[in-house]
Amino acid sequence: MTTALPDRDGSHAVDTLDRREGPYGEVVLRRRGEHFEIIANGCFLMDTADGRSERLLIRAALDELGPAAAGASVLIGGLGVGFSLAYAAAEPRWGRIAVVEREGAVIDWHRRGPLAAFSAGALDDPRVEVLHTDLLEYLAAGGESYDALCLDIDNGPDWTVTDSNGGLYGPRGLAGLWHRLRPGGVLAVWSAQPSAAFEEALRTAGFSGVVTHEVPVARGVPDVVHLARRAA
Repeated sequence: MTTALPDRDGSHAVDTLDRREGPYGEVVLRRRGEHFEIIANGCFLMDTADGRSERLLIRAALDELGPAAAGASVLIGGLGVGFSLAYAAAEPRWGRIAVVEREGAVIDWHRRGPLAAFSAGALDDPRVEVLHTDLLEYLAAGGESYDALCLDIDNGPDWTVTDSNGGLYGPRGLAGLWHRLRPGGVLAVWSAQPSAAFEEALRTAGFSGVVTHEVPVARGVPDVVHLARRAA
C-alpha cells in the first residue's frame, strides 16, 4: 500500500511506496510525479530526476584511466537509483564491475521493484557482482583491489547519511581506499557540493592529481565529483 502526501508546491503527490527499518535505520522509496526518491533516516539521498553527475562519476574514472581502462575493474560504492551502475555496464571497457550496497531494500527495489528500469538490466550482466555489505566494513576486511573506486553513498564528505560514514572521508577511511586501489588506480567521489577540506585530506592521505569536476544543477551550488589517483 502506498501513502500519498501533497507535494511542497502542490504540483505532484508524493507516494511512499516502501518503508523499511534496517540495521542502519529507516530507508524509504517514494514516487514524486514520474520520479522516484530514496530517503535514508529522513535525509534525501537521491532521485531519478537527473543522472548526469552519477554518470560523470563513472566517465571521469574511465577518462582518467585512459588506455589502461580496457579490461579494468571498478568498485561502485552505492547502488542508489542505478544510474552509475547502468552507465558502467553500458561501457564494454570494464572487465569487472562490483557494487557495494548495504541496504537490502535498495537491492530488492532493483531486482523486483520500480528501480529496475533505471539499472537497465545491469544486475544480470555477467561482469556485475552486487555485494550486500557496508562499504566501511568491506574496506576494513581487505582483499581484492580495483583499478577504479567510484563512491556515491552520501550527499558528500561533508554531509553523510549516517554518522558512521564520516570515517570513510577521514585518514583511516582514505587509507583503506588507497590500499584497495591498484597502483595507478583512480578514486572518484560524488558530492552535492565542493569540499576544499576533502581535497586537502586526499592529498594528505597520499593521493595525487586531485581535481574537482562540477555538474551544474537547476538551483544552488553544483554537484561535483572529486577525482584522485594512487600513484603508479
